[in-house]
Amino acid sequence: MSLADTISKTFVPIHREGYPFIAIAAISTIILGWFFAPLFWIGLILTVWVCYFFRDPPRVTPVRDGLIVSPADGTVCLMGPAVPPKELDMGEEPMMRVCIFMNVFNCHVNRAPMQGRIKRVAYKAGKFLNAELDKASEHNERNGIVIENDDTRIGVVQIAGLVARRIVCFVKEDETISAGERFGLIRFGSRLDVYMPLGTKPSVSLGQTMVSGESILADLKATNQSDAISRVS
Repeated sequence: MSLADTISKTFVPIHREGYPFIAIAAISTIILGWFFAPLFWIGLILTVWVCYFFRDPPRVTPVRDGLIVSPADGTVCLMGPAVPPKELDMGEEPMMRVCIFMNVFNCHVNRAPMQGRIKRVAYKAGKFLNAELDKASEHNERNGIVIENDDTRIGVVQIAGLVARRIVCFVKEDETISAGERFGLIRFGSRLDVYMPLGTKPSVSLGQTMVSGESILADLKATNQSDAISRVS
């Protein structure tokens, strides 16, 4: 194994959004350590944690028509029919919703669940309730995007949590995006909701650990096939 391979496997890339926070933590550590040595070690630990929080590891996304992959690292905290936020303009009928909660130790870079065109980007200010609560979908600060392709349309909502105070979205309306491509980031603990067509059968269960851009939330093609068989029978 070459030195470059060793370095790439040892040091995970850091997202550029984290650079200012890392710089602030590092400078604060040096200043505090100058006045009181024990504070240097405390600051150093916090600086390392900030680097860890903003890590942006490469992911290998499965590419097959109909697959919906997880947009976030974390655990599935809620699942079932729910009406999408009004600002997404996806109608008032329930859709299948899967919610993924990210704690402060999860990677917070968000990735697109499927390929398609960004039809809508909508931000809404709000509160900062515990992101694990169901009412966080309605009351918390959030940013939603709608992705559409020839086969389907889904909604993805970034929801700020109890600690999070900043939602970052990298995409704009009418842009095209690939499955697993980075589209946003949330600081520092939050949730992602994915809205899929009603009738979709999720491939996950409550409490299951998700890997952004890799874990499969649902296979829409398999769902359609099973529905077709059900109708025939």
